[in-house]
Amino acid sequence: MQNHEEMIDRLMQKAHEVLGKFSLSEEWMSAGEVSAALLTKKGTIYTGICIDVACGIGFCAEHAAIAEMLKARETQIEMVVAVSSAGLLPPCGRCREFMMLLDKANRDTKVVLPKNKIVTLSSLLPHNWLTEYSE
Repeated sequence: MQNHEEMIDRLMQKAHEVLGKFSLSEEWMSAGEVSAALLTKKGTIYTGICIDVACGIGFCAEHAAIAEMLKARETQIEMVVAVSSAGLLPPCGRCREFMMLLDKANRDTKVVLPKNKIVTLSSLLPHNWLTEYSE
């Protein structure tokens, strides 16, 4: 098993491989400005890019990576990173809640923050829907 620093480097490399903004039907609509890579409990890495279009109907890079993971029938995320040209980004609130709702074990997902700080998903989202509203 790789140590955390090696895994962060591997996930960052994979995220950077798909990072790169490009225009869509209009110049102000784009994709790829943010990318994400996640490692599943089974050891598989999935990547995704964001899509920013009109009317707020795009989605985050984490959502795209999660969709790839779900196609392989996996739900447990060991570690996740999101990057832009400026560096590491924390997942937005919507992405945090989405990861939490996929599998209760994801509360222990390691989220990589700037300066390679690692925190658990539950520490970023202590009052999530599952713990507050479901039984």
